[in-house]
Amino acid sequence: MNLQAVKHIPMSQDAHGLDPSHVVFRLRAGRGDLKACTLYYADRSCRVTPVIFSSVEMSLEAQDEWFDYYQVILNSPYKRICYYFELDDGDLKLLYYGDFFSDHRVDDRSEYYQLPYNHPADIAAPPAWARDAVVYNIFPDSFATAHRYISDEETEKDWNGETCRSKHGGTIHGVLENLDYIASLGINCIYMNPIFAAGEYHKYDLVDYFHIDPCFGTNEEFRQLVDACHAKDMRVIIDGVFNHVGWHFFAFEDVIQKGEDSTYKDWFYRLTFPVRRPDDPEAYPDYECFGYERMMPKTNTRNPEVVDYFCQVGRYWVREFGIDGWRLDVASEINDDFWRSFRKAVKQENPDCILIGEVWETAQHWLGGDMFDSTMNYDFRKHCRRFFAERSIDAAQFDGRVTNMRMRYKLPVLYAQLNLLDSHDVSRFYSLCGSDEEKMKLAVLFQMTFVGIPSVFYGDERGITGIQEEEYRHPMDWSSRHEPLEDFYRQAIHLRRENPVLCRGEYQTICAEGGLYAYCRQDDRTRITVVLNNQNTAANLPVDAAGKTVLWQTGLQENQLQPMGFAVMKEEIRK
Repeated sequence: MNLQAVKHIPMSQDAHGLDPSHVVFRLRAGRGDLKACTLYYADRSCRVTPVIFSSVEMSLEAQDEWFDYYQVILNSPYKRICYYFELDDGDLKLLYYGDFFSDHRVDDRSEYYQLPYNHPADIAAPPAWARDAVVYNIFPDSFATAHRYISDEETEKDWNGETCRSKHGGTIHGVLENLDYIASLGINCIYMNPIFAAGEYHKYDLVDYFHIDPCFGTNEEFRQLVDACHAKDMRVIIDGVFNHVGWHFFAFEDVIQKGEDSTYKDWFYRLTFPVRRPDDPEAYPDYECFGYERMMPKTNTRNPEVVDYFCQVGRYWVREFGIDGWRLDVASEINDDFWRSFRKAVKQENPDCILIGEVWETAQHWLGGDMFDSTMNYDFRKHCRRFFAERSIDAAQFDGRVTNMRMRYKLPVLYAQLNLLDSHDVSRFYSLCGSDEEKMKLAVLFQMTFVGIPSVFYGDERGITGIQEEEYRHPMDWSSRHEPLEDFYRQAIHLRRENPVLCRGEYQTICAEGGLYAYCRQDDRTRITVVLNNQNTAANLPVDAAGKTVLWQTGLQENQLQPMGFAVMKEEIRK
């Protein structure tokens, strides 16, 4: 038994409440080390000594290249739990508690692992609707001007003396006019990149948080859009940019004009007076920015006035327009207390409003239930790129990375992760696939059948390509459609929408060999098995197809999958 491989962290993703009665326990061990892993648990406040333990066997939930992950969901009669693990490798049994190994149990309950209290307030609970969501990510400037049309024309409009720019002519009205198209894909949630008044076309340099950018439309048009989405049972998520503002934002403008006499000087970091906007775009400003971007001064989100201002913004769009969520830009650069305040403010308006942080790295820190409900899962994209697009890793390595990604998060949060292949900040996945339809299709099918919320970037379904920013933010091509890819997206999304087990079921790997990857999604009544053959040779099905209904397939011939083929099979579970 490799003792160095054993890991359990109390009060984390390894031990967390699902609800007031159910608690998830996990333990990591070396791959193949254990024959059995048993959880022993007791009432931490038990009135007798030694405390009376009960036991439950843990199941092997997942494996990666180096580790096994054991898990049990305990329906506990206790709110306060002390617990330990019994590790059995077939020759040796060891007890693991308090980060120590022992061959015997002690009488002192304080030495065991502790769940002091399964408090409802500490349970991570993303909105229930998130599990069933399929998101369509719209970059407003590039999507549509009107019905099936985008002008692709630059415009400039005045906003209280400041110039707001558009590059491709997209509008709020354009989104409204094409809701029928979005709905036809099976989408039930739209997420729009920034829509508030700002200088540049991307709208990440805001000048007014309470008004729609004049190039995009009006507040009233946005209200019409939200109402129309809700009438179609579609949710609306908008982009919150609070880490920085535009350099013509009223508070920064006041600092420029008044210097040290400005009442807003403490709204920003590292000011050197007099504060000047550098003309050279390559210059390093003498104030803190987003990166070194001179047009985006960084806000002091520790300042109570700044916190209050942005909390007002968060509440306003939820209360007055009924939005269903905020995607939070550069979330990892903002202090935790700000996010706790923002969450409280927004949730008071609507507890079902989702908060999705832009975090490119591992995000456990923000997903404890007191800050975000979800994050943009760039790790998902990274792993898919390596396996499907580049084929630089095999199925076993891919499964190992996917497993590690699943095991790092609490269960409720895992089902709310925003799984993306593309965004406005990265090269188009279709380009990374070398415009290979078959590679793209396998990645999309995986995205639509994996745990979490699938997010489709506008135009992916129409085969938009692009490596550089100018390319991957290309205007939507309404003049022609990439029929095979669009039809595939539509079918994959409807497959997910029509089978709740793909949204809510457990995930289990079946086979990961070479380019062959098989897994299942399962609940108490239904199991759906997905087999992906991401290689240039045929492969035998790693599961028995007998008794299963083939929902969708390409290249399935009897019990063999042709190169780049796939099969989705369904069966009812008999109790």
